[in-house]
Amino acid sequence: MSALARHRRLQAIWSSPPGWKGLFSTVNHTDVGLMFLVTAFFYFLVAGVLAMLIRAQLATPHSAFAGPEIYNQIFTMHGTIMMFLFAIPAIEGMAIYLLPKMLGTRDLAYPRLGAYGYWCYFFGGAMLLVSLLLGIAPDGGWFMYPPLTGKVYSPGINTDFWLLGITFVEISAISAAVEFTVSILRYRAPGMSLAKMPIFAWYMLVTSLMILTGFPPLILGSILLELERTFGLPFFQAELGGDSLLWQHLFWLFGHPEVYIIFLPAAGLVSTILPVMSSTTLLGYRYVVAAAVALAILSFGLWVHHMFTTGIPHMGLAFFSAASTLVAVPTAVQVFAWIGTLWKGRPQLRLPMLHILGFFATFVIGGLTGVMVAVVPFDWQVHDTAFVTAHLHYVLFGGFVFPLLAALYYWLPLATGRARFFRLGELAFALIFVGFHVTFLAMHFAGLMGQRRRISTYSPEDGWTAINLVSSVGGFILAFGLVMVMIEVVLHFFVRHRAPRNPWRAGTLEWASAMPPPAYNFASLPQVDDREPLRSDPDLPARLARGEGYLAAPNGMIRESLAVDVASGAPEHHVVYPGNTHLPIVLAAVTGLFFLALLLKVLWVAPLAMVGVAVLAWHWVWQLGRREDVGEVTVGRGLSLPTIAEVDRPPGWWGSVFLLVADATLFGSLLFGYAFLWTIAPGWPPPAWIEPSTIVVAIAGVGIALSLLGPSLAVVVNKRGRNPIAALALSLAGSIAIAAALLVLLATAPAATGHAYGATLLVMGGYGILHAIVVALIAAFLLARVRAGYVSPRRRAEIAILPVWGAYLAGIAVVILLAAYLPVALS
Repeated sequence: MSALARHRRLQAIWSSPPGWKGLFSTVNHTDVGLMFLVTAFFYFLVAGVLAMLIRAQLATPHSAFAGPEIYNQIFTMHGTIMMFLFAIPAIEGMAIYLLPKMLGTRDLAYPRLGAYGYWCYFFGGAMLLVSLLLGIAPDGGWFMYPPLTGKVYSPGINTDFWLLGITFVEISAISAAVEFTVSILRYRAPGMSLAKMPIFAWYMLVTSLMILTGFPPLILGSILLELERTFGLPFFQAELGGDSLLWQHLFWLFGHPEVYIIFLPAAGLVSTILPVMSSTTLLGYRYVVAAAVALAILSFGLWVHHMFTTGIPHMGLAFFSAASTLVAVPTAVQVFAWIGTLWKGRPQLRLPMLHILGFFATFVIGGLTGVMVAVVPFDWQVHDTAFVTAHLHYVLFGGFVFPLLAALYYWLPLATGRARFFRLGELAFALIFVGFHVTFLAMHFAGLMGQRRRISTYSPEDGWTAINLVSSVGGFILAFGLVMVMIEVVLHFFVRHRAPRNPWRAGTLEWASAMPPPAYNFASLPQVDDREPLRSDPDLPARLARGEGYLAAPNGMIRESLAVDVASGAPEHHVVYPGNTHLPIVLAAVTGLFFLALLLKVLWVAPLAMVGVAVLAWHWVWQLGRREDVGEVTVGRGLSLPTIAEVDRPPGWWGSVFLLVADATLFGSLLFGYAFLWTIAPGWPPPAWIEPSTIVVAIAGVGIALSLLGPSLAVVVNKRGRNPIAALALSLAGSIAIAAALLVLLATAPAATGHAYGATLLVMGGYGILHAIVVALIAAFLLARVRAGYVSPRRRAEIAILPVWGAYLAGIAVVILLAAYLPVALS
């Protein structure tokens, strides 16, 4: 087959329907990644406009530009959009677009999940945007501290928009994190061991694991606060056993790792681009990976860093202050590795390099002020002042936006196949760099002079007039620079100035595809023997186009790729992807209906929406699989591999494991909250305890045993060629028994609205019942699949997923029973 004929066949298999209608059904990672990026930069524009409104308000004292009510909405939405609708989605978009190309594969692990995540982001962001347009946007700050955001002080719908909209958007982040983790570990080019992975993939792997463990505390906090606002469950009301400080713990358990979730991918971009701009390789690859991992671990031990003024005991202050300064060590390892790379190479001052140098200068200043606020006495002086606002922007803008702009200019030729023509970027960089430092360097001094954060106005006697005017002028210069970047990018698409192939002479695999990349990325998949395959084999793109790699011969209209061993990168099995479908957007819309029902307090619609989600999820999974055994498939280069339906650890198993990591973190955060209220909150012990019941323990014990035994038995029986229906029925019965036991437990618990104790038991029991329903649905689904002929001793992949969920259900059932009954028994 000629290269042109192969291209036409693969393009027909992998491309999306033509025109704008194709966007609603595409699951291709290139399309979804670009959709994420375009939407994220739209929100960047919106948040930038809000920032200009803030600077216009503060430019002069006693400004009448906006009243306090509107101003509160403006600064809340500015922070919320920048954090949740721009920074994280931009990372997701960049990674969705780049990772398969860098890893030498044709798509991510779960193409439909990526599209579903995008539409959740789109609908969730739209909810928040509509609230802004209607003048009912969130106004409690992007941190949403209760009791300010409780029903008493925020009776309107503004806070509900934030709690429900952000939780909806976070589904997108969790989906992307699961997809990235499994893709990086399993979906790489044959031969690409962990040690040969592109450095950006390492950073994204670490970031994805951080998202899975960092976002659940905020999701839990949002759920608890919304339950308090809607149903009166008093988690944050001190007079009923709650504590507003619990919100701060849950929020900052997310909030501090969030800074590194934003920074680490940006550092991955720097580590990728800087060596290319210096015509060399990254110095200390292994040390940089170790530093990224260390930074991720340390970031989870620093959340109290944000709570130094809340009355934390002195021992706690000392510990968290020391931990906060310790972060400087792995950060410095990366910075010195970048400096060493510059030293050993031949740096070229091209446009991406300008932004990287801007990153160095800005981020180092932000890091130093970070060490300053890590010191408790200094933090007490500047807490909640403009100094902290300035520090935050130096870290996030310097640590994220400059690398992102470098990446934009670096990969723009790849995405469009065109070179820049108008050369506005250099002037735009100068305006951005100067404007940023004028704005936020001045803000440091305003903070040191006592200007508080989030104030809508001030008096001339305060002495902040000149410094605020300078800061506002700098802000508008910065905005002009960013607008010039956007203008140049838009013009880029209208000017046909062809870029040469691999214009930067990079060594990573994304430059081995055509420019712009076709929907299938590579005509055949490469065998990788080097960390920079293009540097060691410049003819690789031509050889892949000629079909000298894996999967060179298209197989009907099937979308194919390969999965590899985690450590060595040896090919393990043949992957078949689903095609384009409207299911992701429909499922996201029904998911959105659930959140909308809660927002508008049409509560009877919410359970109907959940049923709709379950039905669509069933349909989603049912489309996969085959009714006949396939055996090993020839994948080229003399190799034959089993298909994903005929292995012990299919993609669904890996996805379930990492999804349950996030799930377990949420449950752990709930237990932390329970222990916190029990030991710290006023108003304990509660007026009434739950009565331990031997009936509940007995029913739950049977359910736990069946949930462990049934799934494992089903796997063994099926592997031996016998019918697994009886074992699956045992698993189903186990889930029902656990749900029944937890229902009885809740029926005997104290009233949930009377004290935080009863409210916590209700949430724990509800969590267990929800998981019992999920496992019951999985067991019922497998029963249907066995009866329909989708499962056989060889086609065992689907049934292998059930033991993971069954074991998790059994584990949380045990913990819930202990959490409910053990303290009562001991007391």
